[in-house]
Formats: sequence, structure tokens, C-alpha cells
Amino acid sequence: MRTLIYIFLALYSISLVSCKKEKNTNIKVEASAENKKSLKKIAVATIDSKSNTETSGTITFTEIDQKVTMIAQLDNISNSGPHAIHIHAIGDCNSEDGKSAGGHWNPTNTNHGKWNSETFHIGDIGNIQINEKGNGTISRTTDLWCINCEDDKKNIIGKAIIIHKGPDDFTSQPSGAAGPRIGCGEIITQ
Repeated sequence: MRTLIYIFLALYSISLVSCKKEKNTNIKVEASAENKKSLKKIAVATIDSKSNTETSGTITFTEIDQKVTMIAQLDNISNSGPHAIHIHAIGDCNSEDGKSAGGHWNPTNTNHGKWNSETFHIGDIGNIQINEKGNGTISRTTDLWCINCEDDKKNIIGKAIIIHKGPDDFTSQPSGAAGPRIGCGEIITQ
């Protein structure tokens, strides 16, 4: 009889431990689903020179809490001053003139304009100021973009960054009359 009691107690103890582990597992699953919103995602575009220039640089996109921060660092641009920088619709930088990247990324089908104005393409980043040494930096933070999400109107993956020879005038349609494309980089996940 004692043996049966010991066996019963052993089985009961095992079932309690098993239930505790199962409950803890469920808590971990719920916690990880809750934390998905705050996971950091990173994408990068490495700028290659186009149109017989030496343009280079790196653009990094970081998404945290459903906001994307872009930091662009450009180098080796021959003329100082403002240069247009845009997200273009096609992640293809194979052509020598950068035109394989298509036109500005414009998923909302609006007029071209200045970043964050009443009307602008989601890809209208603006102008980056280049110094006398040929270098420049620009940053943007927005909830209009996402990295590798399911929303085609926000997802920047598979698009390209284009650097232009001249400044964006923010009014000429459809692209701001910024001149030739001197740099191009496909936006890819890291």
C-alpha cells in the first residue's frame, strides 16, 4: 500500500511540474508577441556612382516602434551645395545613368513636393547639403515608411535611393528638375 502511495505522489508531483512549465511557456509566447512592436529592423542602401561620377555613400534605415529613421552619409560628390535625394520605385541600379530605378516612389499617387508638406511623394526626401570636401549628411524620421512590412504604401524594401546632380526645386512635376542621377543604391534588409 505504501508503494502505491509513493507512486501516486510521484506522478502527482510530475504532473504539477509539467503544468508549471506549460504555463511559463505560454507566458513567454505572449511576451514575445507583445514585444514584436519594439523590435529593431535595419535596412541599408550602398550608393554606387552613376553618370561618370565618383559618388559614394551609405544610407541606413532603422525601424523602432513603427518609426523609421534614415541617416544618409554621402561622399565624393564633385560639386558642393544642395543635391536632391529621393526614394525611387524600383530597386534596380544596373543602368549607368541610374534610370533603371524608375521614377520617384509615389504609392499615394500625389504631386511631387517638399518633404512633409501638404503634398509630396512618400519618396521625396529633399536636398542634402554637400560641403566643399564633397561630403554631406541628412536624416529623416517618419511613420510613413516601414522595413519589410506588408503595407505596400510604406515598405521601403526593394526600392532605390537616387542622388541627383542638382537640387530639387520642390515644384517641377513630376520630379523636381534635379538633373542627372549621380548615385544609386538598392534598399535591402540587414
